[in-house]
Amino acid sequence: MCTLQKLIQDLNITDFAEQFYLKEQLIISVGKTSNHVVLMAQLLSQGKCHGIHAFIVQIRSEKDHTPLPGISVGDIGNKIGYNAMDNGFLRFDNVRIPRRNLLARYSRIEKDGTYIPAKNPRLAYGTMVFVRALIVGGCSKSLAQACVITTRYSAVRRQTEIRPGGEEPQVIDYQTQQEKIFPLLAAAYAIFFTGDVMLKEYVRINADMEKGIFDEMAALHGLAAGLKAYSAEITSNGIDKLRRACGGHGYSHASGLPKIWTYITPACTYEGENTVMYLQCARYLVKQYAQAATGQKLVGFMSYLNNPVKQRSALNDTLNMSDMIEAYEHTAARLIKVAATRMQSLMKSGVSVEEARNMCGVPMVSAAKAHCEAYVVKLFSSVVNRNDLEPSVARVLQTLCKLYAVYGINERLGDFIHDGFLDGQQADMILNQTLSLFAEIRPNAVALVDAFDYPDKILQSCIGRYDGRVYEALYEYAKTSPLNKQEVHGSYYTTLKPLMEGKLKFDSLSARL
Repeated sequence: MCTLQKLIQDLNITDFAEQFYLKEQLIISVGKTSNHVVLMAQLLSQGKCHGIHAFIVQIRSEKDHTPLPGISVGDIGNKIGYNAMDNGFLRFDNVRIPRRNLLARYSRIEKDGTYIPAKNPRLAYGTMVFVRALIVGGCSKSLAQACVITTRYSAVRRQTEIRPGGEEPQVIDYQTQQEKIFPLLAAAYAIFFTGDVMLKEYVRINADMEKGIFDEMAALHGLAAGLKAYSAEITSNGIDKLRRACGGHGYSHASGLPKIWTYITPACTYEGENTVMYLQCARYLVKQYAQAATGQKLVGFMSYLNNPVKQRSALNDTLNMSDMIEAYEHTAARLIKVAATRMQSLMKSGVSVEEARNMCGVPMVSAAKAHCEAYVVKLFSSVVNRNDLEPSVARVLQTLCKLYAVYGINERLGDFIHDGFLDGQQADMILNQTLSLFAEIRPNAVALVDAFDYPDKILQSCIGRYDGRVYEALYEYAKTSPLNKQEVHGSYYTTLKPLMEGKLKFDSLSARL
């Protein structure tokens, strides 16, 4: 087997029957750093297009780092965040690379130009699923860090006595503050467990694929697309909510929250923009619904589409997780049906498949979100109800899981009561139980964020310090501002002093008049 160095050396090799030409392809994440890229480009051979394939391409000299002939490359400039990553532009003008630069584990090109396809096109899904599983895990870590900072600060910060003359309570004791923090704390745990399970599922299913077994890959691919979008959306929106929960200090870089938010919010667009990911998931769901509608028995998590449709939920104030899982699956199945039947109706009227998908985009996204929520709730419940958990730990995690479930219902109540599966009385009960769960979580809130075990060195937050010395740290941070290097800033002489003198002369003239 060729080494990587051998694979990518000498762009001018000409001893192959088939060469590839790359013209004006645009990719990102090359900026000013990369010497080589993995380029996704169309593979053309013997006059036929074989679709997108991956090629290793050298773009800069390894001697002096200058771009190679025919290659234009550079950084795209500042972004809202994530600026340590030199996202860039890359343009090719008749650049020739050898046949061996094709990543050819599953498909390849022979010397005479014959294309040998992969045994199964779904093999290409593997890498995408793996990366999206990593993104889910990364989102959980960023959301967890923000929860650590906001929870600790809320336990230190005191404001506004509840009773006149009484002690100012910790901000975290206000129910409105608990509503901002605790559901996102539950989400951080839920998404963490989800990312962990996704990686394990990828390893298991990828091992099956190596043996030629592809039964579960499409399901995992669809789910991974949806969960990537779902976790990125919750994390990006959630961190901003947590930042605002810290008041003015949350707006400062001293809090550490802006850095966390600007680092992770690109997850909403990289490796697939969220709406596109939801639609990719929804396309799989619509296909599964069509199979279930014909009586085919679905396997795995998708089997809930085979469940008989119940008219009413048995959910009550005991908050039985099986009842809540049933509510989520019922709602997801209904929304999938809405999207699928609308598509079928449009296609029967003569609309093409592509147009029908576009005209069903909004209900398809709603269906995908509901499917992902149902999956996460069910997975979270299975984790926290394992028999090997220490009972006291299990009780706290089960409370978090219940909060995650009831808060999600309360947030999208319309979807759950739309067909009468939940009624008004149950909706009132869910709100009351949500507030009760806040109170139940409160004594363990700091311990729950400490359990993430993020040291101060990682958080880099004045307000999220483990020792609680928030205001001392803020003061020391403020003194490091470049504007504080001089007691009297230069702008006083150039702007402020002339303005003040002009105002004094005007006041003096007004007094004489």
